Amino acid sequence: MTLRIADSRRLTGPSLLLDVPGAVLDVETGDADIGVVIAAWRSALERMLPAVGWSNAVIASRSWSPAAGASLAYSAPADALYAATEVNEWAFSAARAGLTGSAANAQDTVLARSLEGHAGESFEEAAARLRAAIAGEQDAELMAIAEEAGRRGITFLADDRRVSIGLGQGSRSWPADDLAARARVPWDGTHDIPVALVTGTNGKSTTVRLLAAIAEAAGQVAGTTSTDGVSVGSETVARGDYSGPNGARSVLRDRRVEVGILELARGGILRRGLAIPHATAALVTNVANDHLGEFGVYDLETLADVKMVVAKAVGPGGRVVLNADDPRLLARGRALNVPVTWFSLDPSNPVLRAHVAADGHACWLEGDRLVRWRHGGRDIVTSLDQVPITFGGAARHNIANALAAIGLANALGFEVEAIARGLASFQSSSDANPGRANVWDLGGITAIVDFAHNPHGLLAMAAMARAVPAERRALVIGQAGDRDDEAIRELAHAAWTLRPDRIFVKEMEIYLRGRERGVVPAMIDRTLREAGAPAEAIEHCDSELSAVRRALEWARTGDLLLLTTHAEREAVIALLQELQTRGWTAGSGFASLSAP
Repeated sequence: MTLRIADSRRLTGPSLLLDVPGAVLDVETGDADIGVVIAAWRSALERMLPAVGWSNAVIASRSWSPAAGASLAYSAPADALYAATEVNEWAFSAARAGLTGSAANAQDTVLARSLEGHAGESFEEAAARLRAAIAGEQDAELMAIAEEAGRRGITFLADDRRVSIGLGQGSRSWPADDLAARARVPWDGTHDIPVALVTGTNGKSTTVRLLAAIAEAAGQVAGTTSTDGVSVGSETVARGDYSGPNGARSVLRDRRVEVGILELARGGILRRGLAIPHATAALVTNVANDHLGEFGVYDLETLADVKMVVAKAVGPGGRVVLNADDPRLLARGRALNVPVTWFSLDPSNPVLRAHVAADGHACWLEGDRLVRWRHGGRDIVTSLDQVPITFGGAARHNIANALAAIGLANALGFEVEAIARGLASFQSSSDANPGRANVWDLGGITAIVDFAHNPHGLLAMAAMARAVPAERRALVIGQAGDRDDEAIRELAHAAWTLRPDRIFVKEMEIYLRGRERGVVPAMIDRTLREAGAPAEAIEHCDSELSAVRRALEWARTGDLLLLTTHAEREAVIALLQELQTRGWTAGSGFASLSAP
């Protein structure tokens, strides 16, 4: 019997298993009975918790399917989460010892490290050690400030570097090691600001930016986080993936910010829980196949539950905005006990119509108009020709993103006029929305650059590309090695819906992620051929940039190129910018260009 800890971590906010902070173990159970393992862990934990003074902890678990494993969690005080992970590891060690007769497993590096020097200790010795760890970490003074913030109805945030009360322009913060600051907490003038949480499989970053444009049109400074960085108004504060708690805390401590708009990726929710405990509104754009197999999430039903964690932050006075065209979100949204705003591309959607009949809030596409319903009244927000990112209706996925942004803007209190101006002002350019449906006119060739890294996203982009008139169409495609075989095949099938005349399959060295070179491209190639693509239409390239260059070399006036970019997005955009600046035309070559 092999029982192994895959990961042990703190949960600093509401998560899939808990509504409060705590600790979680991801464990692999091999051929052991998962139910028996969970029961043994729970029994050990329930014995230890009273011994360390945590009798009221909430215990939760989730078995994985189809993999053999489970996630084991329990709630713990926010100022003792490192010690909480040690308690959890002890409980699993005790459970494993009882089931296998062995207190250690040489392959279990996490557990071996945590138990180093403690082999053979009695229960009383373990309890004393864990109580000492808890006492050494706990900070009663800091928790008193947190409790006072709660009484005042404002947010308290703390990490290893800073402590803060309030949010945005109403926040005050100080270094975590500044003990003198605790005695003079500046409560006067502190307050929270409206905050929206945005998650989903596709459309997160675009919707965050749309909502920021609406806030700007309303005269407010938006602080945003995304997988591309942190921004305050028009200023980019940091570049990189800031879709987790660090990015959220950074932007919500900036006193220029009047409204917070936070992209929350699946990984951040699973690793640490929600970035903040309370929000004005939350959005789930959709749920589709992406990143399955990580953190014990192997199916779309569980992935939908992960995305819906954002609803835990929304109180009765807030709103959860959900896609009524997504069946998994429909099922979960109807079970919520907080107000829901539905959005849909189908005005006859039965759930949407019933919701409107009951005077619920909703947004939908009606002909070429974007409509919102609230307080028993119907408002025409704008028309598709006034929303550049919809490309006159060709980009159906961006129509959905615009409707989602309208729903969030409504929840945040923005007026129709500001919403319309914000939607009209936002361009899906490489500057404003890099790698999201960026369209380039290169001497008669249309090139579309998009992230499109999963089947759902690529299907949306293929539909958009089919709607654009073209003599011929070509596609650049590749995938990261950490996707399972079925997800890679699904991506190839999505690619073939475009019926491209030429397909350039790229290798992505930095995204091999455990696979050998050539394996993923070969799988894509094979699936495309099985779907009907002729062998002579498929060309392999050793990098993303070389694939883009080959597509441009192949193209002639009147063609359309759909260029999916992941590994070398900045280099691809730099190349296209220089081509456009120099007035490049098909057949001109690249010899005189400085771009790599």
